[in-house]
Amino acid sequence: MRSSFVSRPGFGLMKTPSYRQQATRRRLMAVCAILALALASGLVGTLTAPKGEAPGSGVTGPFSYFPHQ
Repeated sequence: MRSSFVSRPGFGLMKTPSYRQQATRRRLMAVCAILALALASGLVGTLTAPKGEAPGSGVTGPFSYFPHQ
């Protein structure tokens, strides 16, 4: 009787990912999640912008809380 662990042509044993591969995969998933969140928030911001204004051309500036002199 043949063992089920004998490698046959076309079939190989799957190796468990190493710690480095798992860490790389987690890091890649975190970067993709951050990019997806940024893309989704940009899309929501574009869709909810007032109709008369182009996105990014706000009336207020970076110092809008301070009165102009």
